[in-house]
Amino acid sequence: MSGLMNRLKEFGRSPQGRKLTDQARRAAADPRKREQARRLLGKLRGGRH
Repeated sequence: MSGLMNRLKEFGRSPQGRKLTDQARRAAADPRKREQARRLLGKLRGGRH
């Protein structure tokens, strides 16, 4: 399991990982995207239909 964590850390430090992290931060700051993510997670968790 530690090998997976190391690979994730390395990816997070890579240019591609930083780019994805930046995109996620911008999406999280957008209220519309936040609501969209909340609804999707609710569906995945088997929430109300």
